[in-house]
Parts: sequence; structure tokens; C-alpha cells
Amino acid sequence: MFFSNIKCRTIKLIATTFLIITIAGCSQSSDNKIRLATGPQGGSWYPLGGALKTIIENNIEGTKIQVLPGAGVANAKAIESGKTELALANSVSTVDAINGKAPFSKKSENICNIASLYPQYFQIVVRNKSGITNVKDIAGKVLAGQGPGNTAEVITRHLLAAEGIDYEDLQQVNYGSYTDSVALMKDANADIFTLGTTIPAGAIMDLSSVRKIKLLEINDQLLTKMKKINPGYLKTFIPASTYRDQNTEIQTIGYTTHLICRCDLNIEFVYNLIDDIFANIKDLATITKVMEGITPEDMNKKIGVPLHPGARNWYKEKGAM
Repeated sequence: MFFSNIKCRTIKLIATTFLIITIAGCSQSSDNKIRLATGPQGGSWYPLGGALKTIIENNIEGTKIQVLPGAGVANAKAIESGKTELALANSVSTVDAINGKAPFSKKSENICNIASLYPQYFQIVVRNKSGITNVKDIAGKVLAGQGPGNTAEVITRHLLAAEGIDYEDLQQVNYGSYTDSVALMKDANADIFTLGTTIPAGAIMDLSSVRKIKLLEINDQLLTKMKKINPGYLKTFIPASTYRDQNTEIQTIGYTTHLICRCDLNIEFVYNLIDDIFANIKDLATITKVMEGITPEDMNKKIGVPLHPGARNWYKEKGAM
């Protein structure tokens, strides 16, 4: 339905009258237009989407990619509803979608995995003079973060719930882009900034250049509480010196950024797509450095999301199944 890389072929049907009828299936004359949902401006997904657009259009003849802004939860919903064909997503949100857990109202049946790309880190940033030393201290403070539809917003709710807090216990909650949140923190109009992205996060580096900040830990006790809400949360660490004046490693929650698609997307297209992505990993690593050196085994990391048949064929061919 979308792809001009499907070549013409001739199918011979033998009728009951022993007549042979030849039916020719021809290539589409117009460009194939594919939508790719990414992330908010200021995050790592939006420029990564631009790089993927270039790779796909340069290697799959006749295909045009429309890059759309998005977010982890919103992108999974967009795939299921048919509002996009490809999307960047977060593993914890995608698994929630497949299982029909909040914020998804029902089980998603048309979401397939193409490739795991790199790890994400949930990061809790507070102003140094905010008086916040742990998550319980967030009550009564001002939060800056992404709005509903973002994986980090869902994790923020889970984080607070694990400590018996909800948004009503905060003085104020501000939704916006990374840029908006950084501006609020710089002007001391917010005390906490939560986000889920790679490390080092450009937004946090920007903030730390003018404000003294610190990162809050998610210790083992808090992680255990959060895993009761979503078992997909993984213990991970932000290494010391990732940010200015960060002298120790910070324990937090990790999950995987992956590329998803509709399960009914053309098998040959998906096979060619993943082949082109792997062949151009060096280009993608200039956008997201952590992708440097990724292997087929890394890309086929088991995250609880069914593989698209085209991706499965590619991994089998590469011996990564």
C-alpha cells in the first residue's frame, strides 16, 4: 500500500477452462509517503528523526518521509490508530500499550518492534537552593516537565505515587518543551525538572551552565516501589562527571528507545529499512553518540514487543536471533 520498491511481477492464474490469464502488478507511479513520529524539539528524537529521513529517502527509491513531533506514549497511540507508520518510542510505554495498562485504555494489537536503538535515562533535576534532597521533598514545590503523552510525564507520576504524592500536592505543575522547562529553572520559576533522554542531556548542560543544580537518586527502595507499578523499569546509573559539579554516580531508572511500526507495514520495506539503518549507524551516531558501535544483537534486544516479520527476517539473516 505504501512502497514503490516492490517490483512488478507476473502472476499466472489457471482458470477452470484451462485458459491462462496473465495479470501484471505494476509499480506505483507516485512517491510513497511515510510518516515518522519523533519527539519534542530540544530532545534527542527530533534530530534523530531527521537523520532517519535522510537515510530512508537516499536508499529506498521513491519513498518520502514526513517527520512529525511526538512523544513516547503519543507515538504508540499514533501507530495503533494509523496516524503514523513509523515512530520512535520508549520500551516501557510500548509494553504498557501492548498490555493495555494506563495511560492506554485498551490493548494495542498493531504495534511491532523494528530495532532497539539506545538506552534512555530518567533524570530528576533540582535547583541547588530548592531545599529538595529526595523525592518526598518535591511536595509543595514547582515542577517543570513534559505534558501528557510523554513517557517522562508518566514516569514522573509513578515516581510521585511511589512516595504517596500526586500533582495536587505540588504548588504548581508546568507542561512544556525542554526549552520551556530550562527557561523556568533558569529564572527560578520552577524547582524540579524531569525528563527522559540520553546522557549527557543538552537541556541539562544548558541549565547547569547558568544555575547550580543537582540530580536526585532513585534508590533501591524507591525503585522496588516503582517496579510494582511498571516491571519494565530498570536500574541504571548516570556516571559521575556527566554534568557540571556531579561528583558521584546517580542511580536512576533506565529503559530503551526503539523504532516501532505498524505490524501490517510491508515486509520488504521494513527489511530494507533496518538494513539501511545498520549500514548508516556512523551517521546516526553523529546525532546520538551512544549508538556508536551498535550490533545486530543490540538492535534485537528483547524488550517485550513483538518483532515485525521484515525485521525478524533481517535478524535471522545476520545470525542475531
